[in-house]
Amino acid sequence: MPHNKNTRTYLSSPHMSAEGYEMQYIQEAFDTNWIAPLGKNVNEFENELAAKVGAKHAAALVSGTAAIHLALKAAGIKEGDIVFCPTLTFSATANPIIYQNATPVFIDSDYETWNMDPKALEAAFEKYGDRVKAVLVVHLYGLSADMDPIVELCRKHNVTLIEDAAESLGTTYKGKHTGIIGDYGIFSFNGNKIITTSGGGMLISDIEERIAKVRFWATQSRDKAIHYQHSELGYNYRMSNVLAGIGRGQLRVLDQRIAKKKYIFEFYKRELGGLEGVQFMPINDWNQPNYWLSCITLHGKVRPLDIIEALEKENIESRPIWKPLHMQPFFEKYDYIDGDVSEKIFENGVCLTSDTKMTDGDLERVCGIIKRLW
Repeated sequence: MPHNKNTRTYLSSPHMSAEGYEMQYIQEAFDTNWIAPLGKNVNEFENELAAKVGAKHAAALVSGTAAIHLALKAAGIKEGDIVFCPTLTFSATANPIIYQNATPVFIDSDYETWNMDPKALEAAFEKYGDRVKAVLVVHLYGLSADMDPIVELCRKHNVTLIEDAAESLGTTYKGKHTGIIGDYGIFSFNGNKIITTSGGGMLISDIEERIAKVRFWATQSRDKAIHYQHSELGYNYRMSNVLAGIGRGQLRVLDQRIAKKKYIFEFYKRELGGLEGVQFMPINDWNQPNYWLSCITLHGKVRPLDIIEALEKENIESRPIWKPLHMQPFFEKYDYIDGDVSEKIFENGVCLTSDTKMTDGDLERVCGIIKRLW
């Protein structure tokens, strides 16, 4: 069947449940008139998400970025502090460090995980010493970072460990969900994530007092008083009850979405893995990814732009790997430790179309377009 160019195939688009779970919770919010950033859906989404990943406490917020921001604030990050952050990630990981007037230092990746290199992290600690107050590690594209050596380094230097698990909900590292290994974990429910609330995020932690404080900050830091009184800086960061209803419905199909993402990855690996110069993102024995995006690197005559442009001609979305932050105009003034792994992954990498609504026919079309380039 020829591909209909009028119908765009997206990289990773929202996928509501066939059972209509989301609408059930949304309708309840309307029926009870709880449309504000309060209500049963917000409370239950926090409880259900925490139970799913094994966290003790959770705060539902407007975005993953807001969750990172309040995790840094909860950790006491302030002006003059150093926060280590991987360079191979989206800018939303690093922006909240700047919100807190702290200083990011970017850490290179390794080829074994595509995530923060523990050896580079150790070198960064040796360079910056007591100025370092937090490590913000990312689980890129649903691939877990190698957490044991990272946790060990953070404990050795007595710094807070925050996991940016925006792309890795459902991923496990040695049997533990990403997000619960550090002191704080964050998830994103943006429209392109493995489950979505349209826009939204979650901060999780086992530190009950800090999550309670985050909820306070996220609702404009309203003191307990009959009038509006504020003793601290506040933020309008609380998730709405309607969007939390979408999240509750989506959470019920998370395992289905992970299974389909894995199917897509394995389909690509079977069809494209034999092409000269194609390497797939690393899947380690200790890592059970959620396969959010299926990513490859190219080491031959065919380059990433060739694939992206060939697919785009057929109205199929793909994307380069994240451009490292130390190469970005806004962030290039900050220090970078150390090497060229992230740059090589960016230079050679492509995120293939990974939409869970794709049929086998759609996947065959994508693979056929790519194969014709060889």
